[in-house]
Amino acid sequence: MLAGRLLKRIVRVGSVEVIDADGRHHAFSGTPGPTVTIRLHDRSLHTKLFLHPELNFGEAYIDGTLTIEEGTLYDFLSLCLLNHDYVPRLLSPHAFAPLRGVLRRLHRRDSLRRARRHAEHHYDRPDRLYDLFLDRDRQYSCAYFMDPDDDLETAQRNKKRHLAAKLLLEPGQRILDIGSGWGGLALYLAGFGAEQVVGITLSRPQLEVARRRAAEAGLTDRVHFHLRDYREEPGTYDRIVSVGMFEHVGVDHYGAFFDAVRER
Repeated sequence: MLAGRLLKRIVRVGSVEVIDADGRHHAFSGTPGPTVTIRLHDRSLHTKLFLHPELNFGEAYIDGTLTIEEGTLYDFLSLCLLNHDYVPRLLSPHAFAPLRGVLRRLHRRDSLRRARRHAEHHYDRPDRLYDLFLDRDRQYSCAYFMDPDDDLETAQRNKKRHLAAKLLLEPGQRILDIGSGWGGLALYLAGFGAEQVVGITLSRPQLEVARRRAAEAGLTDRVHFHLRDYREEPGTYDRIVSVGMFEHVGVDHYGAFFDAVRER
């Protein structure tokens, strides 16, 4: 187990026993301190916990592929902190940062095909999932809490009102909403007398909901939604809004994103 090599070098205080995915027990101990036993349920963790423990431990704990059999999560984190200074430089997780940087750049290649695949993976989920944590208008990000007593519904209304104010909207304008989601913001902006509001998304389920909402509101003559990447949008607009798109575009492509927006 590759992760065991790291633990053997750094556990100087406390003790940790790892039961790997094959059922083998590996014990590592130092001076008296926290005692923890963890079990790995996925063989890929044997390597993942060595290459990127900060990320992969948390993800494995959340999805249940790593469980704490003895002690608590607090005990494990205490053990990690007590032994942090004993991590040899060459074995430090930071030694793999350059490799992770290269892999991250490859992962962020922003082709149209990759962008659609990411959107499908992220948003093409059952409605009941989003009903668990979104407001009724299904605003996905950037809730604006103006008061400690604001609930999510209020904070998302605050967000839409704040965006409309920053856009300095005037009757007769054409507005583009990039990453329009389930259509709530575009429909809200239509209430300011825009000649046309266009929302674009890469998620078919979002598109269907947004178009249905526009029809129910009697706004299909002024609010239109399309399954389209921002680089494919042919129109020109007086105002452009995009909420939460940066996480999908990726930091390496901000320049290209703003260049595309500037052309419209």
